[in-house]
Amino acid sequence: MRDEVRLPVANVSNAAVTLENISKSFSSHGALARAVDGISLEVAPGEFFSLLGPSGCGKTTLLRLIAGFETPDAGEILVQGRTMAGVPPQARPVNTVFQNYALFPHLNVFDNVAFGLRMKKVPYAELQRRVSEVMDLTHIADLRGRMPDQISGGQKQRVALARALVNEPAVLLLDEPLAAIDAKLRGQLQADLRALQRQLRTTFIYVTHDQDEALALSDRLAVLNGGKIVQLGTPQEIYERPRTKFVAEFLGACNVFAGKFIGDDTMETAFGNLRAEGGSTATRWWGIRREDVRLGEPAENCITGEIIDAAYTGSQLEYTIQAANQMVRALMPSHGLSYKRGHHVSVRFPAEAILLLEDDGLRENGR
Repeated sequence: MRDEVRLPVANVSNAAVTLENISKSFSSHGALARAVDGISLEVAPGEFFSLLGPSGCGKTTLLRLIAGFETPDAGEILVQGRTMAGVPPQARPVNTVFQNYALFPHLNVFDNVAFGLRMKKVPYAELQRRVSEVMDLTHIADLRGRMPDQISGGQKQRVALARALVNEPAVLLLDEPLAAIDAKLRGQLQADLRALQRQLRTTFIYVTHDQDEALALSDRLAVLNGGKIVQLGTPQEIYERPRTKFVAEFLGACNVFAGKFIGDDTMETAFGNLRAEGGSTATRWWGIRREDVRLGEPAENCITGEIIDAAYTGSQLEYTIQAANQMVRALMPSHGLSYKRGHHVSVRFPAEAILLLEDDGLRENGR
């Protein structure tokens, strides 16, 4: 019989997960490449927290470090105030849902969900109760006798989710669990996942490269780049007030241009001087969301440009405008004014909508 692994005594922290200056490097072509670079972070109990960033930014490595599949080179990981140093994955109060489902092909749906409880030798009556409850919650009760090769991709992901939740983890780690699902079903699964998390109040840490998914699901999110957290906050904070050029471009389509803040709420740009509020000497770039660009409204911060492309997307028209050798993208309601290619139009950048951005590479490690 295996010896029981006992978790250390709790620390004073009330966070569900605490990361203290975590770093991790891997050998690549004879050199060390740093995948995670000095990240510190606290995730609150019951929070839906997302790690967002492009491929290679370190988000999956960070998840694997929390799960115990990798060991940090430096720093400390705590779950519910308890250090995870030396604690193997199976003894941590976390469970992981993977992108590839990882179901046992020789077990039916019920037995896949029940697997972890059987390994823990949970009494049969309790096992039956807990498996039935979680299958009801994840809407797979009618699949209990089917084999994995008899159900769809979306159903497999629900089974994988149920298998993780039935163990009642303190923290559920989700590694791009919906990436392989088609777009229409993914939207439904996102809504179900968020509703389930709110109902259970389990702490979710969710890895994704999909900006819309992170915005829709998260209470808070961390944007990663180059192994560092470059911005941390609520979806609304990060979308409406990105700090750097990278965050503005990555989180939603955004027009970004070089600019120099010269004081008196004035930005020097390729379009001429524009009024912009709240700049500083750290400002090197400025941006404006496509939906904030105004066409055909001559006023302050207005230039003239030529429509070089117009795309109908149903509820909206997306325009590409050339002005001062720059490309500006704008979104307008499709029931509004309609411009054709070759039309010259006034383009306005409302001062209150201009985003003043710093250079990339800054790190925000948050609590």
